Amino acid sequence: MAKDARADAAVEVVDLRKSYRAGAPVLDGLTFRAERGRVTALLGPNGAGKTTTVGICEGLQRADSGRVRVLGLDPVADAGALRPRVGVMLQDGGLPTGVGALEALRHLASLHSDPLDVGALAERLGLTSFARTRVRRLSGGQRQRLAMACALVGRPELVFLDEPSAGLDPQARLAVWDVVREVRAAGVAVVLTTHLMEEAERLADDVVVVDHGRVVATGSPDDLTRGPAALSFRSRPGLPTASLTRALPAGAEVSELEPGRYVVAGIDVDPRVVATVTNWCASHDVLAEGVGPVRRTLEDVFLDLTGRTLR
Repeated sequence: MAKDARADAAVEVVDLRKSYRAGAPVLDGLTFRAERGRVTALLGPNGAGKTTTVGICEGLQRADSGRVRVLGLDPVADAGALRPRVGVMLQDGGLPTGVGALEALRHLASLHSDPLDVGALAERLGLTSFARTRVRRLSGGQRQRLAMACALVGRPELVFLDEPSAGLDPQARLAVWDVVREVRAAGVAVVLTTHLMEEAERLADDVVVVDHGRVVATGSPDDLTRGPAALSFRSRPGLPTASLTRALPAGAEVSELEPGRYVVAGIDVDPRVVATVTNWCASHDVLAEGVGPVRRTLEDVFLDLTGRTLR
């Protein structure tokens, strides 16, 4: 068995490659690390390779080539040693469907030597309101909360969370996010996959953006969104943006994102730029409302990196 080096990353993936059919690689040299005591968000459009990557890290699939270590161990060869140390959100088919939600959680807790207090965990994630409801009758959001509780009940050192807030109402989403933060503060490594950019921006210490089986960007949310601010303002729809572009310094790009909402990007926002915009609007006999800088979001970065085309 490989050495359990606790100073190592919780997950280390190096040059991972996987194809399901000739000429169509799902993973094409993917490399990333997930550190202990941090939340790592693995982001990418559908088909980017996220699910395959997580499946390989969980020992459910084998890579064609590359190196994978989970808590310093091989996820396939050392599956028995890793099982009690790694939490995984169980999706449809992974939970017994004919028993109540709390009974299912208690059964899973009984398989661990030092589980969390089931009652307290259930209360924390709001499971008590549907404790006796059979798993097959749970709503999508209720299943998500139960699956998260199941992933955490064994006190894992590493937990894989797949779309943890999918289908949740705002109150439940905030509760789940608070639990993720508490788990991280306790030193647990969290690998999070989500299509909700706000979730990644709120929770992640490290972001790994994957597209076409490769890592296309890594960094903290602040690192990835850092850059020249844009300037946003509202006015009458259909303004001649080409004329405003010519009035601004070289490199400026003016776009009407939606009727009456304009953004100036591509240049540093300073008082002169603001004055140019407001003076230009005045010269066209229109009022510029809500003029101010806007910060790039993780969603902006994600779309810039992976494109806006539906897949």
